[in-house]
Amino acid sequence: MAKHVVAPVAEIPPGGRRLVEVEGRRIVVFNLGGEFFALSDRCPHQGGSLCAGTLSGHVSSPEPGVYRYERRGEMIRCPWHYWEFDIRTGKSWFDPRRVQVRQYPAHVERGAELVEGPYRAETFPVRVEDEYVVVEA
Repeated sequence: MAKHVVAPVAEIPPGGRRLVEVEGRRIVVFNLGGEFFALSDRCPHQGGSLCAGTLSGHVSSPEPGVYRYERRGEMIRCPWHYWEFDIRTGKSWFDPRRVQVRQYPAHVERGAELVEGPYRAETFPVRVEDEYVVVEA
């Protein structure tokens, strides 16, 4: 799988998302507290744009009358029919074994580590000796 640089980290703040196109595919990149996740922008139900969806969390209930709102901002809800998907896994909330959104690996790399081009400048070691600059050639 080829690498594609999609944005500087600062352009997708925590809790944010960005729609990108990679080789003709629309992909949504999410920042969950500094961790990045990428999902297909297409809901598997009828193709709604997940980028246009609402971020939400999960409500759990250990017993009647007791509710907890957990995982705030880690679920994406399709704007068309409100199908919900876990951003971390791409799995649907209602049927995680059978219904899921395609997930793409996403991570952060330093700019200098991405690609080293075919051209290289000739360099020489340099050091300072008592106020004189010395170049070793």
